[in-house]
Amino acid sequence: MSLTIQSILSADKVALETALNLEAVTARIEVQCLLQAVLQVNRAYLLTHPERMLNDDEAARYRELFERRMKGEPIAYLLGVREFYGLDFKVTPATLIPRADTELLVELALQHIPPRAAVLDMGTGSGAIALSIAHERRDAQLVAVDASEAALAVARDNVQRLNIANVRLLHSDWFAQLAGERFDLIVSNPPYIEADDVHLSQGDVRFEPLSALASGRDGLDDIRRILTEAATHLKPNGWLMFEHGYDQAARVRTLMWQAGFANVRSAQDLAGIERVTLGCFA
Repeated sequence: MSLTIQSILSADKVALETALNLEAVTARIEVQCLLQAVLQVNRAYLLTHPERMLNDDEAARYRELFERRMKGEPIAYLLGVREFYGLDFKVTPATLIPRADTELLVELALQHIPPRAAVLDMGTGSGAIALSIAHERRDAQLVAVDASEAALAVARDNVQRLNIANVRLLHSDWFAQLAGERFDLIVSNPPYIEADDVHLSQGDVRFEPLSALASGRDGLDDIRRILTEAATHLKPNGWLMFEHGYDQAARVRTLMWQAGFANVRSAQDLAGIERVTLGCFA
């Protein structure tokens, strides 16, 4: 049977929608993304050439990607790229997939960065947060750390792909390799999911690195670890900000107050959820 762009879009949109419980619009976009990757064309081409037939090689490559997606593998890993804060980042199963909610952390960081600031991104993964900040603020100097060498390899690729020079990547278990260094701002999207949370076995997170997701019984172990040393790595009036879970804001505020931070507050994401908590250390 001959496969055309139109026949694939019609049939596979419905299959994805049913198998993964996706909204119809999302399912159609995902099929379009897979076709664009295989055919090396843009979305406009798909819309203007619905009768275009896939050759045998193209059909085989498309079908392999589609079957993997049907089994739940994240579209970002299949494509190897995810857009974040207007930039395209390479992603692999060694890193978390950058999500739109995390853009709030970047926006808040940009609001609090003084001129020629020193900024630390903890648990950088693909580098999405650090590189987005560095791209917007070329006068700032970013240090991005991660305990995973595999994740840092992805971040290095992104530094080169995006041609961003004001970022230094460092293999470090939180502050372990940062003795004596102080920053105007520290940002982190650390692991914050409870270790026994049922969501760890559902959806995209099934394929993401567990070490970057789960953090102890209440999900706050890594935030506590960061807070034990953060003050010694902040300059006077420096800021610390965390992304955290949808129901953790009040507890994170309490932990920050207990650690001596002032002006502690939480900011809401586009869904109205308190997603980021920040505070200043005098």
